[in-house]
Amino acid sequence: MTETTGRPGRKLGLLAAIALIMGNMIGSGVFLLPASLAPYGWNAVLGWIATIAGTLVLAWVFAALTRARPQARDPAGFVTEAFGELPAFFVSWLYWVSVWAAVASISMAGVSYLSSLIPAIGATPFIPSLCAMTLVWTMTLVNLRGVRAAGNFQMLTLALKLLPLVAVIVLAVVVLGGGNGEIRPFDPGEINGSQLGGAAALTLFALLGFECASVAAGQVENPEVNVPRATIWGTALTGLVYLLVCSAVALMLPEAVASASPAPLATFMETYWNSGSGQVLSAFAIISCVGAVNGWVLMQGELPRNMAERGILPAWFAVTDARGTPVRALLMSGGVATFFLVFTASRSMQGIYEFLLLLSTSATLWLYLLCAMAAWKMKVARLFAVIGALYAVWTLWGAGLEAGAWSVALALAGLPLYWLAKRHRAAAPSA
Repeated sequence: MTETTGRPGRKLGLLAAIALIMGNMIGSGVFLLPASLAPYGWNAVLGWIATIAGTLVLAWVFAALTRARPQARDPAGFVTEAFGELPAFFVSWLYWVSVWAAVASISMAGVSYLSSLIPAIGATPFIPSLCAMTLVWTMTLVNLRGVRAAGNFQMLTLALKLLPLVAVIVLAVVVLGGGNGEIRPFDPGEINGSQLGGAAALTLFALLGFECASVAAGQVENPEVNVPRATIWGTALTGLVYLLVCSAVALMLPEAVASASPAPLATFMETYWNSGSGQVLSAFAIISCVGAVNGWVLMQGELPRNMAERGILPAWFAVTDARGTPVRALLMSGGVATFFLVFTASRSMQGIYEFLLLLSTSATLWLYLLCAMAAWKMKVARLFAVIGALYAVWTLWGAGLEAGAWSVALALAGLPLYWLAKRHRAAAPSA
């Protein structure tokens, strides 16, 4: 390993940056969320609309901050300029926590779809968690080869994962157009704030990742131009795909069928087409989850490296090999994601997925909230900043007390590393 904190090697272009965002966003959410959202009915559809609108507002804030403060480089830099170093550490650390939880939950989602092809996996206790751990470490090995290898893998898996989603949309249009299916009737009486907030918190997890190009800006070519473009285009395209696919499944399948299915998109295909199509879609869903895990594992390395370069984590995390790969950060992050899977192994696959989903969402929302507040303080896109901040607070409430309490506890758990980094910086001149 080379003792360097530089960033040698080729960087990600615009298309690769968009692929990173869409690949991280299109992971497990679109393939598993219809089961979790089925009981919400039309609240889920409105939740999607609210989430897409809120996410686009936040994406605009991130893009505006990147243009206005290119020297800040990433979300931690925006918060540092506005509020100082300690708040920047807290949001960066919590975002790192959210990445650990995302890696673990998406890995479990891939295993859930694999269990629809190999039922013995779901029937044996702790086997799902072991399979998910195997996926985590396989993608960690891919990322250890360097950011370019991870970016190429991301573009390949993105192309593959879009195929079944387009197939679901086309099938829904054909079925409804031919009069062979119907949408659940809209009842205004079933719409309420609590259900809408809960649905919005679940749907936000599916759109987490629009900030990835900003977080990895140091690995993107011409970041002042490419990061804002990738952020807006990646978010808008992903939101449109999610709204169409998840609404079709949630509203066209019976609630009892959708909520009980370990692979709801496969169930949709089998219901309205044929049994073999469900297995094919499950295979593509696994590919989708693998691609998303790959992208989030890349974040597991880039984020602590950025924090170490800013001096809010010990310099140990910034050390790279000859390809510029943060080997130590990747290995440690893989270990923590593995711990999350061990910690939740006694739950059902759906239980593990939903707990880690809400934990990841709550932890990420603190980053969104502080960045929106930073934009307001620095007089950047202030109207969008206010709307984005209100949306982040509303979704934190919808995520629930358990996930929020865990995110706060995990934020405090990172303080010893921050104090250690400050101590090392203070001792550096005398050394």
